[in-house]
Amino acid sequence: MTGIVNVNTKKQLKDFIDFPHELYKGDANYVPELFIAQRDLLTPGKHPFHEHSKMQLFLYYKDYAIVGRIAAILNNNHNRFNNTTDGFFGFFECINDMEAASALFTSAEQWLKDHSATTLIGPVNPSTNEPCGLLIDGFDKPPLAMMTYNKPYYTSLLEMLSLQKKVDLLAWDLSLESVGKRPVLLEEKLLNRLRRNNITIRPVNKKDLANEANKVREVYNAAWDKNLGFVPMTDSEFSYLAKDLKMVLDEEFCLIAEHNGKQIGFALAIPDINQILIKVRRGRLLPTGIFKLLFNMKKIDRIRVLALGVNKEYRKMGIEACFYAAIIKRVSARGMKGAEASWILEHNEMMNKGIESINGKVYKRYRIFEKTLADRLTS
Repeated sequence: MTGIVNVNTKKQLKDFIDFPHELYKGDANYVPELFIAQRDLLTPGKHPFHEHSKMQLFLYYKDYAIVGRIAAILNNNHNRFNNTTDGFFGFFECINDMEAASALFTSAEQWLKDHSATTLIGPVNPSTNEPCGLLIDGFDKPPLAMMTYNKPYYTSLLEMLSLQKKVDLLAWDLSLESVGKRPVLLEEKLLNRLRRNNITIRPVNKKDLANEANKVREVYNAAWDKNLGFVPMTDSEFSYLAKDLKMVLDEEFCLIAEHNGKQIGFALAIPDINQILIKVRRGRLLPTGIFKLLFNMKKIDRIRVLALGVNKEYRKMGIEACFYAAIIKRVSARGMKGAEASWILEHNEMMNKGIESINGKVYKRYRIFEKTLADRLTS
């Protein structure tokens, strides 16, 4: 048997999730996705993404063996918000075989065109609110938490299939050695200026996480509304994310800026749990993986600044610098090595210049590709 199969059964879904474990066998930088989390993300009724959008998963078999996978994704919220007719692809994994890659993309494109999409964008898994982007530079180190990883030859496969660059996403390395003390020395001066304007910065209250998450969601959706490809998170999506992160969330690394008690900005950094998950075989927490996660949290030596945003009218006041200074100070106090700030759009000059000013270095680069979908394929 050689050809495309639509994923419609639980067995096929399991095979879809597990395929990367075989593809990356022996790759020291590969971090397996948690099976339960991937299963729920890809199952209608389990994850809130499916409340407003849909996707179709495909597997490609060659001589009865799975050699590739892809998801065709119709994000209705994205299209309504941006007034577009975009289609997306995600979860792409494939052997270095043009025939297999072509068959996967042809199937995804046909499904999207059947749903009136005119553009193909990706990879997104399944949106820009989740892991996205194809790694194109920085293959020498494992990805940090909730960042993607892939084979170096994927870029060539996509380019041969006529996909072109849409935008690059940057990951900045903030090692304590290179950053130095300058951000921390500036913090008190900036905080005093903010206090004079009735702006304060505090840690998140983990005991009241549901209420805190609702307020942060409003800032998140307002702060990112002009970002390329952005789609606002629904109440249920943000609640799902907050619940998902609660087990690893550290209050000292999640900060909120308030003006007269109203939230105007936030910074979310999470421990790099990939340092643990990389040792969890095939992404199964049971029976022993959960203990590795719980017992090794204190050994994590890096964090990922996952999101940092400030409402437009409060930018350039020093709030972003205070967030980074506070996080760097806490990283140092914990005896950690540093942080990664990711991802940041390559043309986000204000954010990129700010990180560069504290000696951050771009050490990984990810790419979002796009392609205009031609008229409907004929059989």
